[in-house]
Amino acid sequence: MGYSCSAEDFGPTKKDPHRVTKQHPGTARKSPGRKQVDLNFLTDDELLNMRMCDLGLTLAGSSVEPRIEQLYFELAERGIFFRPHCWLSDEWFSPDGVPGIAIPFYLAHPRLMRLERKMMLEAEGGTQDWCMKILRHEAGHAIDTAFRLRRRKSYREMFGRVSVPYPDFYRPKPYSRNFVLHLDMWYAQSHPVEDFAETFAVWLRPRSRWRIQYRDWPALKKLEYVDRELGEIKSCKPVVTSRAYVDPLRTIRRTLREHYFKKREHYGVEYPSFYDRDLRRLFSDRPEDARRPLAAAFLRRARTELRKSVSKWTGEYQYTIDQVLSEMIERCRELKLRLSASEEITKQDLMILLTVQTMNFLHEGHHRVAL
Repeated sequence: MGYSCSAEDFGPTKKDPHRVTKQHPGTARKSPGRKQVDLNFLTDDELLNMRMCDLGLTLAGSSVEPRIEQLYFELAERGIFFRPHCWLSDEWFSPDGVPGIAIPFYLAHPRLMRLERKMMLEAEGGTQDWCMKILRHEAGHAIDTAFRLRRRKSYREMFGRVSVPYPDFYRPKPYSRNFVLHLDMWYAQSHPVEDFAETFAVWLRPRSRWRIQYRDWPALKKLEYVDRELGEIKSCKPVVTSRAYVDPLRTIRRTLREHYFKKREHYGVEYPSFYDRDLRRLFSDRPEDARRPLAAAFLRRARTELRKSVSKWTGEYQYTIDQVLSEMIERCRELKLRLSASEEITKQDLMILLTVQTMNFLHEGHHRVAL
């Protein structure tokens, strides 16, 4: 899940601001002689073999377009008339030195949304509410860049030093009240610039009752800071006005197969292992249970429900949890384990075990959540 934004004033970042283009962001150039392909009629295999630059996608007319307009409306309602420009790329991000928002390509086409869900088990920003939450977050980064807010001493005193190296992973403290709660996995804790963007997103949300919601939280001071600073810059012109596009889709020559190989590799690691002892607690290999249902078959049936429920309560990626379930299924098959209790009781016990282990690892800092 990468809502990453690099900072103007600190080290290496994921997106190089020098790789830019001035072409319309949502359009992919056609190669000479190449006909536009109707993605709806392609199989998954045919789609995966396509280069991302050949998808021929545009923001215009997509389901994302009205959501961008909604973001602009929300900014105007707050008296902010700066408009971050948007374009299609391979993931969500707001680049170093460019006050704009890159939007993942799959949101521009329902067929690619289905492929994303098949490959990653969820589509980040795939619903109206989820997409708006991320857009508000990324708008916070864009405004931070446009007005160079992070250069202010008061910003650094409130959110921390932006010169802190941007991490590949972070260790959240789930019960901390020093940070607002907006995106999943306590994302405000990952870096000072993310803390600002998350705080801005909470402040921007329509009908937000942040003064009440965060009353008695130390994070309230951050919200009051954003409210005060944004009030001061309402009538100001942005300092950074670049309209460049970083890594626009039309320049990405990787195939979708290569894209998903790297993405799945990134999110399929760093999860606590389940040992045989845990599985034997839940299931049985005793001779008297030999006629009971196989544990592997039960897990396959309950896989989707378990994955979604544990993801909801822990904030962990569905894809990562599914990899754990896949290992559990394979190990149950090897150990020839069977159910020793009813399916309903077993499902409840399994959900509790998965959730508790995940929360323990997050809380104790053993598990690092990928940005």
